[in-house]
Amino acid sequence: MNFFEKNYFHNTLEQWAIAAGIALAVMFGVWVFRRIVVARLAAVTRDTETSWGLSLAAMLSATRTLLLWPIALYVASMTLELPPRIERVVSAVTVISLLVQAALWGNALIAEYLRRYVKQKASQDAAAATSVSVLGFMARLILWAVITLLALSNLGFDITALVAGLGIGGIAVALAAQNILGDVFASLSIVLDKPFVIGDFIIVGDMLGTVEHIGMKTTQVRSLSGELIIFANADLLSSRVRNFKRMAERRVVFNLGVTYQTRAEQLARIPELLREIVVSQPKVRFDRSHFKDYGDFSLNFETVYFVLDPDYNKFMDTQQAVNLEVFRRFAAEGIEFAYPTQTLFVQREAASA
Repeated sequence: MNFFEKNYFHNTLEQWAIAAGIALAVMFGVWVFRRIVVARLAAVTRDTETSWGLSLAAMLSATRTLLLWPIALYVASMTLELPPRIERVVSAVTVISLLVQAALWGNALIAEYLRRYVKQKASQDAAAATSVSVLGFMARLILWAVITLLALSNLGFDITALVAGLGIGGIAVALAAQNILGDVFASLSIVLDKPFVIGDFIIVGDMLGTVEHIGMKTTQVRSLSGELIIFANADLLSSRVRNFKRMAERRVVFNLGVTYQTRAEQLARIPELLREIVVSQPKVRFDRSHFKDYGDFSLNFETVYFVLDPDYNKFMDTQQAVNLEVFRRFAAEGIEFAYPTQTLFVQREAASA
């Protein structure tokens, strides 16, 4: 019998050689493919950092040669006649290798996404860039948990009881730490939905101040009087939050009254006079001015305009400028402001004869 035709573990030496050649060819093909793709990605992403290019580069960098060998050996084993037990072992090792490699690819994609997100948001919203790392940790935890369960299932373990046990344990932990978990998930909601960010001036109930820190459990707000107000994230998220930093403009409504001795032509002139005063101010949009009603001691006018700047100091500066100009112009026009007065009419009756 020819040396190459002699059986070694149910296969001839020639068959073993062919299988080894196939395994080496598969690994060489994977190596060449990686080199070509890496070179092309380097050329594509050299000038512009495209998201798909960076993601694919991250996946290739997470590819482990040690985990590709079982795949190459599995492809080679298809040309051999192996005992059923050996075939099962080879199949199990190959599937586990694929699962671990898939987990490494997923982990690399998550890390790359977080890197790009932090790079974009670090200068704009440091709290969001810091807190979003928690989402990355949770995503990695879920990914590896799923991979572990799939690997155990492939090895023949009954994972039904394990999943049920994990579910019961998770419920117990959630009930024991529901307040903490509520604040953590509220923090993630604040980071993702962004009802406010660091630097915003907010009002919550009768509390108001500037947001200084958004943590996993609490948010810190610096009040106008200087003290630090600590809000639990869950309580903060369930409250009505007024965010003044997001205002595009501020509405001003002011009323003034003039005396009943004011002439009719002066009354007709007042709305136009107020419009001229408001329009002369910078970053102001005039809305209306009307003779509103007759008061107990005054003739009342209502004027509405918008300050096209959310800054509170500029808002107050504009009101001050308008009020001063109204005072000057009314004095020049001879229009008197009303103030509470009473007029007594005394009637003296003639003494009876």
